Amino acid sequence: MRSRYASLITNGLLLPALLLGLAACKGDDTPQAGAPPQAGATPWPDVKWPLPEDPALEKRVNDLLATMTVEEKVGQLVQGDIASLTPEDVRTYHLGSVLAGGNSDPGGRYNATPAEWLALADAMYEASIDTSKGGKGIPVIFGIDAVHGQSNIVGATIFPHNIGLGATRNTELLRRIGEITALETRATGMEWAFAPTVAVPQDDRWGRSYEGYSESPEVVASFAGAMVEGLQGKVGTKEFLDGRHVISSVKHFLGDGGTANGEDQGDTRLSEADLVRIHAAGYPPAIAAGAQSVMASFNSVNGVKMHGNKPFLTDALKGRMHFGGFVVGDWNGHGQVDGCTATDCPATINAGLDMAMAPDSWKGFYDTALAAAKAGTIPQERLDDAVRRILRVKFRLGLFEAGKPSQRVVGGKFELLGAPEHRAVARQAVRESLVLLKNQGGVLPLDPRKRILVAGSGANDMTKQVGGWTYSWQGTGSKREDFPNADTIFEGIAQQARAAGGEATMSVDGAFTTRPDVAVVVFGEDPYAEFQGDIPNLMYRPGDDSDLELIKRLKAAGIPVVSVFLSGRPLWMNREINASDAFVAAWLPGSEGAGVADVILRKADGSVQNDFKGKLGFSWPRTAMQVANNVGQKDYDPQFAFGFGLTYGDDGDLAPLPEESGVKPGQAEAGTFYARGSLTEGLRLRLSNAAGQNVDVTTLPAKLPDGSLTVTAVDHEAQEDARRLAWSGAQPATASILTDKPMTLMRETNGEVMIVLTARVDQAPTGEVTVGVTCGSGCKAVNLPAREALARLPAGHWTTFGVPLKCLANAGADMRKLDSVLVLQSAGKLQVSVSRVALGASNEAEHVLPCTR
Repeated sequence: MRSRYASLITNGLLLPALLLGLAACKGDDTPQAGAPPQAGATPWPDVKWPLPEDPALEKRVNDLLATMTVEEKVGQLVQGDIASLTPEDVRTYHLGSVLAGGNSDPGGRYNATPAEWLALADAMYEASIDTSKGGKGIPVIFGIDAVHGQSNIVGATIFPHNIGLGATRNTELLRRIGEITALETRATGMEWAFAPTVAVPQDDRWGRSYEGYSESPEVVASFAGAMVEGLQGKVGTKEFLDGRHVISSVKHFLGDGGTANGEDQGDTRLSEADLVRIHAAGYPPAIAAGAQSVMASFNSVNGVKMHGNKPFLTDALKGRMHFGGFVVGDWNGHGQVDGCTATDCPATINAGLDMAMAPDSWKGFYDTALAAAKAGTIPQERLDDAVRRILRVKFRLGLFEAGKPSQRVVGGKFELLGAPEHRAVARQAVRESLVLLKNQGGVLPLDPRKRILVAGSGANDMTKQVGGWTYSWQGTGSKREDFPNADTIFEGIAQQARAAGGEATMSVDGAFTTRPDVAVVVFGEDPYAEFQGDIPNLMYRPGDDSDLELIKRLKAAGIPVVSVFLSGRPLWMNREINASDAFVAAWLPGSEGAGVADVILRKADGSVQNDFKGKLGFSWPRTAMQVANNVGQKDYDPQFAFGFGLTYGDDGDLAPLPEESGVKPGQAEAGTFYARGSLTEGLRLRLSNAAGQNVDVTTLPAKLPDGSLTVTAVDHEAQEDARRLAWSGAQPATASILTDKPMTLMRETNGEVMIVLTARVDQAPTGEVTVGVTCGSGCKAVNLPAREALARLPAGHWTTFGVPLKCLANAGADMRKLDSVLVLQSAGKLQVSVSRVALGASNEAEHVLPCTR
């Protein structure tokens, strides 16, 4: 898929040919919901599957298939999560695969040891081949989100996220990263990496933007095949799918980066021609490289969910593009298909899904799929085709001869995790991914012999540096000691300054006693992944100017400031860029923070150590409302264009940028209902009592007429940034966060998401307490008992308290039409202060409400 223009594009040049090829992202014809591909109507790529038919392989597959019961066949179609099944379940139900989801770990501990991971992989494998109770011994395949290295395992090499790798334009580097990821994954017992992501993000509000290499289809296409070959080995060589490689899973098919408003799991509305041209770009080179699996996407295309879209999964992917591997689903994605639930969806198999990712729903899915297969609802031909595809991959991977994971070629060789040669490649990736946007007066590179102040919340914080999908789904909850084979950005700068005879000191808030010669301020987004990463605009930290104030304070002291920005997407940063002497987009660099020092510090003799090489793979916005301005569009007008990136040989001076963001006051981060003393726009706080009296809180203090519930302002992290709710016990009373229009949290309910309160119990409850939601007319309110849970919270101390969305849904709430996102009711005395209410991952609350009613 490398055109004659590819080498120019990978060097960051904006080409007239690319402009013509990408045109506007708007469809050139009217999309029809669910319209199937028409023969000859759309130029779907005609890809050559690189693996010739192998009669010996086909005989092994067919011989095994002929002996399998329908129960064993259906089992191969099911993938369950390690948090929801046991080895005995694998044995009993003949499951074809297990996965470790973002928050699933041995023993439920995010920092489980590599040995514990390997032991779990052994146990799952041994259960799958155990024939002591009858049945066939078919090895299970273990999949994991090794999306930027084997980033689930403590000590592993963690590479920059794809947005940073895309800025390198270095396809051979990507191939090497794939090889290392495969090695470290195999060492810990897994054979399947859910990578690469070949999304082409078109709206940077999407929380998964950093999983894409670029907004340019051509750049994405240039990386796809290289990463697949790195993970799997090259087809036709002895390394292909050997014990040092894994199978890849190219994802997410199709259109995940094109959803309306950048909404995760939303609807991509495009003509089929534009869908193919933009969003299918990464699949032909991946298929041509022999990708063994493709993962179906959560999103819809023109109103039809991809997990149930036969024209695309079967007719286009397997038919026109000749994909010869198997199609796996995403986390309960089949449950979003019309007419389906997470535990009952034969339609997804009939549409072309070969293996359903049913993490916590696997047992119900197995039972209903088995019944459907026996009834002919899933035709035998379709069932056998799916099983054949899965068995072919297992035979190609050599699983039937490999033995248990700990006995394989690199199984248990934990010295590979964070090996020096692996870290060197990751450090190279950091160096080449950095994009220099400003270098006023040539302040960079810095003299390492000087006195350097390193400041900012990201300078010595590994969680900010590595981002989401690291040790946990959202990338939160880890500590510095969880990264034994890593350097923070500060540590990298300090090491080189010390070696050169200089000095680097760390001060998060920028305070100093001895005046520094220069300051390096490292700041950026907190970790996030899908759902929680979606934002309403491209404003950086709306309502929080602390990073800007830090830069200005240092500048006011006459100190040159170099800003290093950590983020999963380009954001509107004009004020911060203006206030800085130099500005570096470092993306999410991973474990090797020292790679930043390699570029921004010169050698002791004054010469350049490493020049900037990174070129923008995503256009940088002119305003915070310029959310989908991509290269090739008709009205393309970014602040910094696709392909921009200064070097030390360039004039780095930059005229002051406009400082009008275009954002209206009151717009908040996505997934946040209350923070910093304010409710998100479209929400309101209402107090109600049993007598039917209501008070909408517009000023403070506020209370119900009978005094049963009072609200006052209190301090947590800032002046009056929290609210104290005090129930007198006179009669039952309720505090509700109401929505101005119905809100849907269906997609969040599909994952491990909770409503998380940052709260402090000031007076323990003396009567019954419930927490819940309401969902409009004709929908029964859900009120879960919470007295015991609140009583267990540490009195007088701030903590986090989570209410799982699944608990609410299982209790009967219609999560598609919520008219309140939190209802807290007390019949007796209770005082609780709340400083934040937001959606959070399952590991983001210290205390969780049990799912009981």
